Amino acid sequence: MVTKNELKYIRRLNNKSERIKNNQFVVEGEKSIKDFLSSDYKLKKLFSTHPEDFNLYEITEKISSSQLKQISFLKSPNKHLGLFEIKNKELKKDSQYILIDSINDPGNLGTIIRSAEWFGFKQIICSKNSVDCYNPKVVQASMGSLSRVDIIYTDLIEFIKNEKIPIYGTSKDGKSILEFSNNINTGLWIFGSEANGISNDISELCESFYSIPKSNKDILTESLNLSTSVSLIIGYLKFFNRS
Repeated sequence: MVTKNELKYIRRLNNKSERIKNNQFVVEGEKSIKDFLSSDYKLKKLFSTHPEDFNLYEITEKISSSQLKQISFLKSPNKHLGLFEIKNKELKKDSQYILIDSINDPGNLGTIIRSAEWFGFKQIICSKNSVDCYNPKVVQASMGSLSRVDIIYTDLIEFIKNEKIPIYGTSKDGKSILEFSNNINTGLWIFGSEANGISNDISELCESFYSIPKSNKDILTESLNLSTSVSLIIGYLKFFNRS
């Protein structure tokens, strides 16, 4: 039987400080939970209205639909909610990655994680002030991709200086991405938040800036959603830029 204290505990995991303190985060939905079960993340406990779907009875507590609704971070709660252990991650230099500066929208980060996996990027390096990747909204928006893409938080300025390779920034005032003719592996790409773009200190370290061109000059929309921009640029770099 699920206790009131357990319900309160799960709700507290919406806060980053509680996730860090307890080294746990929430994953909801059958598909996402199965993705994390297939990865190197460790399931600590499963709360389910249908325990038979997983056959993990030793760590599963049956929960009512009304109780699940109390603890779910979704508008329409699924049948399952899992508590997973946060894992330690280290940068793998032999794997491609992108840089993200000061992103604070959880939905954007989750979608970027999903796109990164689609285009073969196994790591994303984020500034320390970026939204926590274990935020329930990030986990949900990633649709399971977080189980396979490592998010690493670090001091980006120090990281970039240590890399000693070209850094390409993104900006709506930059050159068209279609003008980029170098191989994708010749440098690192960094993307900034929608509100503020790439911070000034990091912009000074960028070799050049690129943007996504409009189909024609009459289009009045000023900019694209950050996750859309990231998807278009890394997709272009992967499939259309073969130099």
